[in-house]
Amino acid sequence: MEMISIEDLVPQNHLLRQISEAVDFSRIYEFVEELYCDDNGRPSVDPVVLFKMVLIQHLYGLPSLRRTADEVSLNNAYRWFLGYGLTDDTPHFSTISYNFRHRFNADTIDKIFAWILSEAAQAGYLKPEAVFIDGTHIKANANTKKKIEIEIPVAAKRYADELLEEINNDRTEHGKKPFDDDDTPKSNGKKKDNTSKKKLKNRKKAAKMKKITQSTTDPESGLFVKGEHQRQFAYEAHTACDKNGFVLETVVTPGNVHDSVAFDDVYDKLTESFPEIETIVADSAYKTPHICKKIFDDGRVLSTAYKRPQTKKDGHEWWKYVYDECYDCIICPEYQVLDYRTTNRDGYREYKINPEICKNCPTRHLCTESKDCIKTVTRHIWSDYIELAEDIRYTPEYADLYKLRKEKIERVFADAKEKHAMRFTPYTGLAQVTNWVRLKFAAMNLKKLAKWKWKANNTPSKILDFIVFLIKTKKNPIFA
Repeated sequence: MEMISIEDLVPQNHLLRQISEAVDFSRIYEFVEELYCDDNGRPSVDPVVLFKMVLIQHLYGLPSLRRTADEVSLNNAYRWFLGYGLTDDTPHFSTISYNFRHRFNADTIDKIFAWILSEAAQAGYLKPEAVFIDGTHIKANANTKKKIEIEIPVAAKRYADELLEEINNDRTEHGKKPFDDDDTPKSNGKKKDNTSKKKLKNRKKAAKMKKITQSTTDPESGLFVKGEHQRQFAYEAHTACDKNGFVLETVVTPGNVHDSVAFDDVYDKLTESFPEIETIVADSAYKTPHICKKIFDDGRVLSTAYKRPQTKKDGHEWWKYVYDECYDCIICPEYQVLDYRTTNRDGYREYKINPEICKNCPTRHLCTESKDCIKTVTRHIWSDYIELAEDIRYTPEYADLYKLRKEKIERVFADAKEKHAMRFTPYTGLAQVTNWVRLKFAAMNLKKLAKWKWKANNTPSKILDFIVFLIKTKKNPIFA
């Protein structure tokens, strides 16, 4: 007869041993206490076991909870981690699935995510002074052939009120009439319009629609089209990490939402949790007037990349049109003046030239193809913030910081997809996918925290053992 203990079957340096020593899982009881009844119903599966099983799924990139439940029943290390013996029955996958669909809500997942980050902060591993932000697409569980074309209202910009206020201030300074808040069309005076203002307003709102392709399998996903990538329905995880690669925040949106649109949600949550942030490192997709203004007005710095101007093909280079701050005008490549005309609703000042000057210009074909011979140059009222970001790009400190982006946030995405099965999601619906992504990043943070703690606690003893070995070898060559 041979006596076997499950404790002896798990190596001392196993990842799950490192994780078990790194944090106190009893904290989970505090997060789910209000979700259970003390004096009614049959005994439930330990919530810590449920979370540990989902943690195993994300740590080892298992594709489903059904597969995870099967692996747990067969793997001795998994059984040890959950506290089960060699012959104990493990939970059925439907038990885990039900709890994470109907009991553990987004608030519970957020508490788990924040708890692991707080453990990393207490260990001194977080460095949120510089934060790297980017987004990565996750293929949705939807067939690209099952789709419909629908019309949806164009979403208003979150900063629309702030922008309109500054536009009206700019128009007032230039002697122009401010725009109305209700965006009601005005009559031109040539023909009397008996249509009520209310009807005109409703017509104007109804006109602000756009067509999108919607999946009938997962309507909350978005059609992702970029470069040579295959058209597919996807979600996008807009994510922020620190210098050590710990994920600080993530916001999941449909795959057709641009990075700059989702930035406000990520940034607001990030700065609320980590007010000590000094620098935001992001690619050129985030180099918009609103984002630059938001970051610099908060006393922080945006470190970003060069953004190619969208100008006329085979025309004059953009830098040949010089803005004169003193006279508020644009100087064209032929040294002619484009005067201020108006500020439009998008926040752009329009500068135009006298068409009589343009008619005889020798380089007009490089400048404009307008039949009226009118060249128009636009400049955003927040362009100064864009220029400030461009100046910062050339400073050595922030240039070196941007070079780390590929080693930080891009590395996080690469590990998530290659090692933790985040290339596609088995779930449908924005809420379920969001919980799935946040749990995956929480598992990655916990894995990094556990490995670093284990390394810090075991490295000195290894060095000491090596020194003792050298001493023994020197005194007695037989040990060599």
